[in-house]
Amino acid sequence: MVLARLIDHTLLRPDATEAEIAQLCDEARQYSFASVCVNPYWVPYAVNALEGSTVPVCTVVGFPLGAAPAASKAFEASTAVTFGAREIDMVLNIGALKSGLLSDVESDIHAVAGAIRPHGALLKVIFETCLLTDLEKYHACRLALTAGAHFVKTSTGFSRGGATVEDIRLLHSLVAPKLGVKASGGIRTYDDAIRMIEAGATRIGASASIAIVSGRPAPQGGY
Repeated sequence: MVLARLIDHTLLRPDATEAEIAQLCDEARQYSFASVCVNPYWVPYAVNALEGSTVPVCTVVGFPLGAAPAASKAFEASTAVTFGAREIDMVLNIGALKSGLLSDVESDIHAVAGAIRPHGALLKVIFETCLLTDLEKYHACRLALTAGAHFVKTSTGFSRGGATVEDIRLLHSLVAPKLGVKASGGIRTYDDAIRMIEAGATRIGASASIAIVSGRPAPQGGY
């Protein structure tokens, strides 16, 4: 297993600068990470910076709250793939899910899936598992399966908790092998990443990617 190929090298801080995005892309080239994950504004820059490499650009939609209308999320996703993003991590409508409005949640995911399907882009659906009951996680997995997602994902990294081994095991049991499982939020070390992979994660989202693959101490803060 080449661990770097499972990691989305991520920088989603609102104050991230052009120089930091450039460094992120340089590191992704060096280590051959699975993708770089940046905010939508930086997609064209990252696509240009990674031209000629094997590293695709991932971006986020409806981030970090998930509370935008489905049409807005679909437009955001369509714009991102037009600019060259090849992976979309969308936040589902958490409030609608917790209200039992399951058809609205399915329509939300389906709208984004439809917007990016002509471009062959991957769709990952962020649940924010720290805010959900196990039953709500079950419903979210079922809806992601039926609405055209490729992955389910634990967390934005901007709420009160990140990925847990227990959640990865649960999501894996509900969607594998049809969908992948992305663990994100709070993964800072090699051991953290390996625990998630052993529990069933097929992708890792992290800003501490260099520390994870090199064994060096992780910088403070981050995704």
